[in-house]
Amino acid sequence: MLFDGKDLKGWASDNDSGPAKWIVKNGYIQVVPGKGGIHTTRTFGDVQLHIEWSPPTPPHGDSQERGNSGVFLMSHYEIQVLDIYQNITYADGEAGAVYGQTPPLVNPARPPGQWQTYDIVFHRPHFDASGNVTQDARVTVFFNGVLVQDNTDITGWTVHGAVAKYQPHADAMPLALQDHENAVRFRNIWVRELKEGE
Repeated sequence: MLFDGKDLKGWASDNDSGPAKWIVKNGYIQVVPGKGGIHTTRTFGDVQLHIEWSPPTPPHGDSQERGNSGVFLMSHYEIQVLDIYQNITYADGEAGAVYGQTPPLVNPARPPGQWQTYDIVFHRPHFDASGNVTQDARVTVFFNGVLVQDNTDITGWTVHGAVAKYQPHADAMPLALQDHENAVRFRNIWVRELKEGE
């Protein structure tokens, strides 16, 4: 259990690796705009992840300025969080997208004020001794129970408006949640580590 609704034990600030500076109340954590993202103090490789999120209500802004955040697997591979209920944006920036790379297969978003759910299966990339990628990362995402990424290849670290490329990194890294200046809420975050080949 990475967040049980009580406190941010096990999470740290991206800004200084000190205590996470987001709000905890009513069983959820909420982004505090400008305080920076947060990450787990534990590290992970291949995982099954469950996370629930809710954008600000009532909604404000449009496109990428409405309820924007992100779930970063191994700190580098983003599954986009965004309020896309009657909100048009670019395809690989929609909720459920591998950000900047692969749009979701469908838009199953619920209206603002309702909790959204991601169930994610992630397999880490593999590198040889020289740091060359020998196996891309792969991800499967169910968004509110609907398949939106089907064993999708991830082509590199998340970037905006550029071609993603891999850089070598450790076999286990933190899970991170993004501060994109929107007061997005998260709850019921748990992870199951997967053995190699599962």
